Order: sequence, then structure tokens, then C-alpha cells
Amino acid sequence: MKKKLPIGIDNYKKLIAGDYYYVDKTLLIKELLDKGGEVSLFTRPRRFGKSLALSMLRTFFEDERTIDGEKIDNRFFFAETNILENTPKYANELGQYPVIFLSLKSAKQPDFETAYYRLKMDIAREFERHRYVLDSDIILDSDKALYCDFMNRTAKYDSYTVSLQFLSRCLELYHGKKTIILLDEYDVPLENAYFKNFYDKMINFIQSLFESALKTNESLQFAVLTGCLRISRESIFTGLNNLEIVSILNEDYSEFFGFTSKEAAQLLSFYGLEEKSAEMKLWYDGYLFGNTEVYNPWSVINYVKTGLSNRAAFPKPYWSNTSSNSIVQELVENADSDQRQELEHLIAGGTIEKAIHEEITYSDIHQAPDNLWNFLFFTGYLKAVSQRLDKNQIFVTIEIPNEEIRYIYQNTIRYWFEQQIRQADKTPLQQAMLAGDVEQMEALMRRQLMESISYFDNSENFYHGYLVGMLGETPEYFLRSNREAGTGRPDIQLISYDLALPAIIVEVKRADNYQEMDSKCEEALQQIEARQYDEELRLEGYQKFIHFGICFCKKNCRIRMKQK
Repeated sequence: MKKKLPIGIDNYKKLIAGDYYYVDKTLLIKELLDKGGEVSLFTRPRRFGKSLALSMLRTFFEDERTIDGEKIDNRFFFAETNILENTPKYANELGQYPVIFLSLKSAKQPDFETAYYRLKMDIAREFERHRYVLDSDIILDSDKALYCDFMNRTAKYDSYTVSLQFLSRCLELYHGKKTIILLDEYDVPLENAYFKNFYDKMINFIQSLFESALKTNESLQFAVLTGCLRISRESIFTGLNNLEIVSILNEDYSEFFGFTSKEAAQLLSFYGLEEKSAEMKLWYDGYLFGNTEVYNPWSVINYVKTGLSNRAAFPKPYWSNTSSNSIVQELVENADSDQRQELEHLIAGGTIEKAIHEEITYSDIHQAPDNLWNFLFFTGYLKAVSQRLDKNQIFVTIEIPNEEIRYIYQNTIRYWFEQQIRQADKTPLQQAMLAGDVEQMEALMRRQLMESISYFDNSENFYHGYLVGMLGETPEYFLRSNREAGTGRPDIQLISYDLALPAIIVEVKRADNYQEMDSKCEEALQQIEARQYDEELRLEGYQKFIHFGICFCKKNCRIRMKQK
């Protein structure tokens, strides 16, 4: 029987015990031990295996106990893995340390008070998990009282800023060994706080929590943090000189997050889907971590699951349904003319070069033109093609990594422009159409189209949707859009319940160049005549008609009108 696919499973024990397919990343343990860093921060895009990696580290290193203090043997979970089969000397480190494991992803709340409460809940659960230390005579009664305050969520605010340091000291006293701290999704509270407008409050709390746990903590063996972005030392890791930051630009650890080409090929082979290799590469490959080519693991696993159910199924943008696209939306909504041109160039398959600034904060997004591109790069929406050093500044040539990410840009842009249309004042265009003022119609539409993204200019469907949005609420008229009904129907009909008012028929064309626009307008009018688009309306009792042949070419439009 084939192994199950681990969709959404980031708990290492559950994955192994449940006989799920596991891409073995256990040699991350070897690298961490060999390099000997005290505090390591790994920044990778969302859904690239960071949480599973930390869960694996916890399972390997932790001297895990029941609430009664009985030792739990985790050797089963590493049988036949690379860390024990290929490097058996590291078996001596298995189950040797107390471990604090804390995920900050739950602090994605609408206000600081709720986010802080969720963090308190998560901290309390970690104290509860280690409550066996309360049975030890080594822990002072006063410390036991404070321990219970943390566990019961009744400690004061200032106490929570040193809670992880306090817990690690208690664990060291009990186990006789220093504590490993694992912090997952450390930047989620900061990203959320930025978009919900309580960034300063959250950053003050996180800074104090981290400083006590990672900088002034004598009970720390080592710490590993994961996140999507590298937040400035000045705002989060003040004075933390023992911090090693491993971003997507680093060659170290590059193969431990995401699937390498070899791992992706082995996955397809295991499930007998080798023929889908080229399609999977086009849609989900393209990331470059250091010098390692990487596939998006979340999308690959979902793609394989879909392929097992239906080999003919089309690829889907699985990542777009799980990853916050707020940063892409920020780019689209606030882009100036230069940024919009660069975005158009990227979507068309081009590259742009930008200076890289790794130590920035969310509040810096709009402080400099290049900052938002940096955010898109480090969060997985752009990939590095090459990099160069000029006067101690790194410059990276970037592009859209694959078809899945291109789809996200396209949909975000389309949604943004549709929202613009919904909010636009439609009255002037509607009045100009009813008055037969063709020149005014052309001027109004050109002005609105200048706000769109040129990528869609080759799509007649885009222009058709634009007109439906602009004309759909014309007073005293209702709109019929019959594009989906076949070639025997007009693109748009505007019809009034008052038979004395003229019925309006619109046929939309697109031209490849400006010279074709007049002839395309005439072609549209002739099509209305030749296919007798008004015949059915005449049978309904309408006697007056206005025909519009509208042609679009990029951000220009040409209109011809005929009244009957």
C-alpha cells in the first residue's frame, strides 16, 4: 500500500507514526551540530517545511517527559533516517536536552490585546507540557508559584517578557542540561500587527521576549527560529551578537527547506506519476535557495494528490490558497507608474535588478521604492536569477519563479482592477453612451484603462468584463452579457423595460495595433447587422436601436456608433 501524502501535517511524530510519505530532512540536525551556532534564524517563504523541520528537531533533541516525569523514548521516529543510518555518531545527541517549542502563528489577531492573549495561551501550554518540574525539590517554592502563574495565565505583563528565560532556567535545574529553544513563525505577529495597525505595541513585546530568551539567557544551549522575513536587528534582535541569519541568499542549509529536484523526481516516481514531471516543474519549481534549485513542497504534494485522483487534471495554484497575498496586494494598490511598468515587465516574463536590503521592518515597506520588491523576493513571490556586489551593496536580478506565482499576480491584479471599476463613478460614461457622445466615451475609457495593467491588454475577455462592470448599473436599463452563449449572440445588450427607449447592442473587438482599430470597429458593426442581433429584440417590441462597435488596443479605444 502506498504511503499517504502529508498534506497540512507539520507534526513530525504524526507524520512518521501515520506512515505518511516523508522527504528525509534529518541531516539538518548534523548541520546544526557541526556548525555550532548559538542562535540560528532561517527565513523561508510560507509552506516550505519550516514548522515540520522544527518539529523534527524537537523530537530528536528533546529529553521528553510525561507530566509525571516519566521519560519518553523517541528513537522509533528516526529509524532508517539519514541522521542515524549515514551519520550514526549523532545518535548520542538523541533525547538529551530539555526543549522549549513555541509557535507564534496564532497571534494573527485583529488587535494587540487579543494577539497578546493568544501568545499567553501558547506560553501557558508550554509550561503545562513541562509541569513535571514542579515535583522537583530543586525548584524554589517562589519559582514554583511564578511557574503556576504562567501556567494559569495569571502572571503580570512584565513577567511574560521573561517567561521563556524563566522556563529554560527551570528546565536546566531539573534536567541538569541547558535548554534548546525552538521558535516557529516568529514574524507572523509582526506582519499581522503591521497590517492591523498595532505594530509598535507588538514589536516592543516581542523584542523584550526575545532579548531575555536569546541574549541574556545563561540556560540556553542553542536556539533555532524560523520565519518568512529577516526583521532588522535594531527592532527585534537588539544587541544579539550570537545570531546567525540564514536567508534564501545563503548557500548553507539550502537543501533543507522545500524539495530539491532529486526529491521531487523521487516523489513522482514513488507514486507512478513520472509523466507529470515537466508540468510540475513549470508550475512549482523555480526557487533558488543559495545555489540549490527548489520546488514548493506544499504545491507539489497537493499536485501529486490531485494527479493520483485524475491524471488529466490541470495544475492549480495551491499556494495561493494558503499564503497571505497582502504584500502583492500592497504592490498593486500602491504602485507608482515606474513600479507598474516593472510589474508588467515581470509578468511578461522579464527580469528586473534591485538592491537587496535584508534588515528592514514592515514599517519600512513604503519608505523606499525598492523595499516592497525586497519583501516580494524574500517571501517567495520573486526568485533570484543572479546577484552581484557593487560597493558593498548586493544587487539581485529577479523574476517570477513559476506559473503558480504568475497566476497569483494575475488574479490579484484582476481583482484589484475589478474593485476599481466597482468604486468608479460610472455615471459620466453611461450618460455619454445614452447621449451618443462617442468622443466623450472614448476619453473616459482611455482614462480608466490607464490605471490597468498592460498584461491583460491582449485579452478580449478583459475588455468585455470591463464594459460589463461599467455599464451594468445604467439607470432604467438592465444588462445582458451573452458572450458565454456562443457566437450567435452579441457581447452586451442594454435593454429597458420601457419599450420606447432604444435598445443598445455592443460588440467588442481587440486590435493588435492602432492602425487596425477603425476597421475593427466597422467589422463589429457589420457583425451586428449580418447576424441580426436585434431581430429577437424587435420581436419583443423594441423599435429603436443603437449599435456600438468598440475596439480596444492596449490602453486605447475607438468607438463607432449606428442608430436605427
